[in-house]
Amino acid sequence: MINNPLDFSGKRVLITGASSGIGRACSILLSELGAKLVLNGRNLDSLKSTMSLLEGNGHVLAPFDMADTNGLCDWVKTLTKEYGYLDSFVHCAGIQITKPIRMFEKGFFDDTMHVNLASAMAISQGFRIKRDRSKQGSIVFVASIAGLIGQTGNTVYGASKAGLMSLTRGLSMELLRDNIRVNCVAPALVETDMAVRTKQSMTDAQYQHILNQHPMGVGEPKDVANAVAFLLSDAAKWINSVPLPVEGGYLAN
Repeated sequence: MINNPLDFSGKRVLITGASSGIGRACSILLSELGAKLVLNGRNLDSLKSTMSLLEGNGHVLAPFDMADTNGLCDWVKTLTKEYGYLDSFVHCAGIQITKPIRMFEKGFFDDTMHVNLASAMAISQGFRIKRDRSKQGSIVFVASIAGLIGQTGNTVYGASKAGLMSLTRGLSMELLRDNIRVNCVAPALVETDMAVRTKQSMTDAQYQHILNQHPMGVGEPKDVANAVAFLLSDAAKWINSVPLPVEGGYLAN
């Protein structure tokens, strides 16, 4: 019998931001690969829509607001008690609002950093508690190409995603003692609701400039989900601390 390193049968995975976009695509793919999922998002109806698209059974809904960073560690511990051991964690939740520096204000900065960066730290804190070190755990953060390059009007979002990449490197070393790998993906423009909002905040010429920077075209959520599943799986069991660009040639352009 051929061993499939992308087989997630018997594994339970927590996915934040599962109600749409990349999080929904990750949920669908991982369910097809046999995982049992804990789906997180703020909108219960949207989470139910994601649930209806999944293969298999044993999946559960776990709505929670990522802005409540003080409560996230205990929330993860509660999930483990209620639904069982979490083998892996994918952090897709995030917010992006295009604002030039002249419109900078503290509330906008704090909200972006809380949801995009502090929440990842808080969930990781809960995830590492009472691990079975004989089982390799895996964390994948969804960062952004904006954390690697400069984008006008996207500086706070880019800073939060660059912070997520730095968090990946730091946690990958700190959590080795718990037998947990930590990696991240850095997508360029993907066809999601967030991309639609980005387009609406720009002129046609500005948006066309972004499109021109994607020589392989705009990505689909499943393009990112495929990379997430690989990094999460046993196929990547010797890969740690990697920020993987998923960007349709953006960086080479």
